[in-house]
Order: sequence, then C-alpha cells, then structure tokens
Amino acid sequence: MFVDRVELFVKGGDGGRGAATFRREKYIPLGGPDGGDGGDGGSVIVRADPNADNLAGLTMKKHWRAKNGEAGMGKKCAGKNAEGIVLLVPPGTIVRDRDRGNVLKDLVAPGDEVVVAKGGRGGRGNAHFKTSTNRAPREFEPGEDGEERWVTLELKVIADAGLVGFPNAGKSTLLSRVSRATPEIASYPFTTKHPNLGIVTLGGDAGFVIADLPGLIEGAAQGVGLGHEFLRHVERTRVLIHLVEPFPTDGSDPVHNYHAIRKELREYVVPLDGKPEVVCVSKAELTGANDVRDKLAADLGREVLLMSAVTGEGLQLVIGRVSEMIAALRRAEAVEAARKKPTEFPTEAAIRTDDFQTAPPPEGRP
Repeated sequence: MFVDRVELFVKGGDGGRGAATFRREKYIPLGGPDGGDGGDGGSVIVRADPNADNLAGLTMKKHWRAKNGEAGMGKKCAGKNAEGIVLLVPPGTIVRDRDRGNVLKDLVAPGDEVVVAKGGRGGRGNAHFKTSTNRAPREFEPGEDGEERWVTLELKVIADAGLVGFPNAGKSTLLSRVSRATPEIASYPFTTKHPNLGIVTLGGDAGFVIADLPGLIEGAAQGVGLGHEFLRHVERTRVLIHLVEPFPTDGSDPVHNYHAIRKELREYVVPLDGKPEVVCVSKAELTGANDVRDKLAADLGREVLLMSAVTGEGLQLVIGRVSEMIAALRRAEAVEAARKKPTEFPTEAAIRTDDFQTAPPPEGRP
C-alpha cells in the first residue's frame, strides 16, 4: 500500500516534578532542603530516512505521545530524562501544522529532522528555593507540559525526471524498460495509481532517478481525478518527459491532449509548465505514429522524439536528451550553491607572520 499523506496527533512528554525533600541524617538534625529536579519529557521528532519509501508505516497509529520525565528525588538526585519518539519518513516529506497550515520543515535530504512536539522541561526541586530567610522551603515546580499539535505529513516524490501524460500513454512500460522498476502494466487507463521510482544507469556512477507519475486528465489542476494528489509529485522533478499517445483509445486528438496536459501544469497552485521538457510520441511500433510526431513537432516548432518502449526504438535518444538536461541543471545548481556559499576567512590562529612578504627597508635605514 502506497500512502503519501497522513495526519497525526503528536504530544511531547511532560516534565517531571521537582522534589520537596529534606536531608535527614544522624547528627545532622537540620540538613536543609535537598529535593532534586525533575527530568525533561521526551520529544516527538520526524526524521527523513532513505530506507522509507512512503508513509504507510504511520497509518496504523494516529496518536504519538512521548514519555514523561521522571520526578526528582531526595539527596538532590534529578529525575531521568525521557527518551523521545522518532518517526521515520521518506526524503521529500513536508511537515505542516494541520490547524495553522504553516510548514514546520521540508525534509529534503536523508537525515533532515524536525521536532514537532517538544517535551516539557522538568520542574526544580526545593533545593533551588533556599534563601537566607527561608531555610526550609517547601516550594517546588511541577514541570512543564509537553507541546501537542496535529501535524500533516505530505510526501512529494523526489526524482530527476518525471513521466507525465494522459492515462495509458505508456509511462509505466517506459519505466520498466529503462530501469529495474516493476510497475503494474495493463492495457486500461489509470493502471498507475501512485508514483513508481526507478534508477536509470548510464555507465559507471552516472545515472538519474526517474518517476512514473499517475496519468493526468483535464481539470487535474482543479482536483479532478485526484489531480492535486498527482500533480504535487511533479513539483520535485527537474525535467519532465511528456509522453503523447499517437492514437488514444477515446479517439481524441494527440496534439490537443499535449496542450491539455500543459494547461493543467500551468494552472496548478505552483505553476509547473516552466520545467525543462522532453516531448515524445510513444508507441512508435504503430503505423502512422511517425506522422503524428511530425504533426506535433510542426505545431510546437521544436523537436519531438519518437520512441517505443515495446521495441526499444528511440529509447537511447530519449534517455540521452534527458541526461543532458539533468547534467546541465546539476551544473547550474552547483554554480549557484557556490555563489551563495559565504566566504570563509582564516582564523586569527591560522594567520602566520611569515605568510606575508615584507618589503625591504629603504637604503640607508635599518
């Protein structure tokens, strides 16, 4: 089962109360206050784990509560801090406060984490309240309550390239041919109901991640046919591979179908039509597919590729075009990251006098 959205109630543990005790030992009748502090409550943490592929593991439990901190004890012994709870999610998960709607953290890289419910601080024992005028205080603090809230976890698949197009355009078949992914493949529309990821190997360590996204229909930007659920996965992709079926089973015009998908990408909450795109007419094994390719290329005024995931025709050309685009985008991102990186100056300890060349004194002067 693939799950890409869940709502959870999270609560941090309460802090343990401080102790109100007094030292009582033989020959020390007035030992004074010795109450220890309470332990801190545990926190609830959401962490990105590369071994997690969706949010299905969090659907069986809706309420997550961390343990409370232990109460303080006599002899100034502090209570034990409670351990936190770590919820593992896939990279690409956005954590939101359900009621406020604000983003708490976008967990993009493995290891990214956010504290969604902080545990309460332990209360102070009566040893902290001793003064010159109050040598036997009975005051103590009960410990703070842990934070609590409802959070929404929303997964947006992270991939270098995303396959888009109308249902039954051949996206799943293409994914199965260029990677080791095994998506469900059938001759009826909407076979793919959730994203499937595959790794395209180009030789050596080179390669990229490709995502087979569920088919879109007209009105997807307004939520028709689970459009919002599908379109949000397009946000994380660098390049789009737009597959156009040459002879749709419903008799629609393939050129119209291409522009219909572009319209949905443009009208989504976050416009997606600005992403680099490789346009392909699929099912090249069908008679007349080449004519459809020429018609679409003339309409767009740019290159449209022809490929067949069944026979393998044109696959290498498509993968080559996509890999070139991804490589160019990665280089641009690296340059931008280097530009934004702050300049590091040497510390005072790292600067040595002999690092500088001193000009010789003028003649006649020591």
